[in-house]
Amino acid sequence: MTESGKPILYSYFRSSCSWRVRIALALKGIDYETVPINLIKDGGQQFSKDFQALNPMKQVPALKIDGITIHQSLAIIEYLEETRPTPRLLPQDPKKRASVRMISDLIAGGIQPLQNLSVLKQVEEEFQLTWAQNAIISGFNALEQILQSTAGTYCVGDEVTMADLCLVPQVANAERFKVDCTPYPTISSINKRLLVLEAFQVTHPCRQPDTPTELRA
Repeated sequence: MTESGKPILYSYFRSSCSWRVRIALALKGIDYETVPINLIKDGGQQFSKDFQALNPMKQVPALKIDGITIHQSLAIIEYLEETRPTPRLLPQDPKKRASVRMISDLIAGGIQPLQNLSVLKQVEEEFQLTWAQNAIISGFNALEQILQSTAGTYCVGDEVTMADLCLVPQVANAERFKVDCTPYPTISSINKRLLVLEAFQVTHPCRQPDTPTELRA
């Protein structure tokens, strides 16, 4: 916490994991301060001794709140849900809640890490784009099928949930890696509906304190 009592989010403008948390904070009306951690500059600021002391995994996001520091985006979102339950991001119905967690884990564990910067660095540069595209396409093939049975207005029914917080940043990744999303009409239509919501707009990577000038909206 800062002297003002605000939570501190250690974030990178383009990090999809950080974006998930920014959306949750916005939806729940939590005022916070951002400390940018540039994953590219100086060989990656996440590898500094100071940040490694904060998060031994050397990843963003990390959130200082209520006297503790939490790493991992879904753990952060679930903590916010348990301590600040309005508006809810996990449905009351156990079956719907399971679907939200399933979709969130599919994206956060089964798609995003495979096209993450740390993984792409292990792939020869000429194959990085194809690698990322294949990881996203494989995941989207499964996700599209799942959403056809769970979706209403959004990923699970008609309320914004943690699954939606994972979906929008991942679609942005797909677009950045030039994945054709035409074969995924359910994913695309949900994403379009979410992007008009204020919480998704104000937290967008093009509107962050550390967004480079050329990428600002």
